[in-house]
Amino acid sequence: MVRPCTTVILAMSVDGKIADVARSPARFGSPTDKRHLEEQVAQMDAVLFGAGTLRAYGTTLRVTSADLLQQRQEQQKPPQPIQIVCSRSGKFDPQLRFFQQPVPRWLITTPTGANTWEDRQAFERILTTEASPNFNWTKVLETLFDANIKQLAVLGGGELVASLLAVDAIDQVYLTICPLVLGGRTAPTLVAGDGFAEAFAPRLELLGVRSLDQEVFLHYRIRHV
Repeated sequence: MVRPCTTVILAMSVDGKIADVARSPARFGSPTDKRHLEEQVAQMDAVLFGAGTLRAYGTTLRVTSADLLQQRQEQQKPPQPIQIVCSRSGKFDPQLRFFQQPVPRWLITTPTGANTWEDRQAFERILTTEASPNFNWTKVLETLFDANIKQLAVLGGGELVASLLAVDAIDQVYLTICPLVLGGRTAPTLVAGDGFAEAFAPRLELLGVRSLDQEVFLHYRIRHV
């Protein structure tokens, strides 16, 4: 598969939850974690996230630090990476602050979902694919690569991460382990979906680990099959 280099960047509780049982916006990361996230995003051509993530936060993370904006300029990148939402239904509140943020916005959806936005200017580009039940990620990622997206960040949620892992389309994972326990059977985890049998579970190689301000920062590489 010809596709972007894809990196998952997420913070989670000690028990592996990326949000609480109410699926509230996860704001338990420290300022250090937020800076870490912005540093990673600043290296990307685009950021990908699911509908649930957009609805929970209502916004997206922009690159705002002067040094990181300068870094992107020196690398001849636009000020902000493309913000790509994926949603089968394409149903979002057009009053979300996300739609007022000064960022390029794309949408990945079904033909039905695209109809919702066809007469609006909210998205610069809408990519359509059938979802039965998952998107055709081979086609979608090839399209992104052809659009000169070579570095892609995935910022959640668990269903999206699971669907990309299922087609072996994730290369790296940055995890921040935050010092709290959320619990709850319905609280979302890093990887949702049906799960993997142990024999077929994705294997990771640890590239880096550091501890700072009560948080642990992990960097993994996916061992591709």
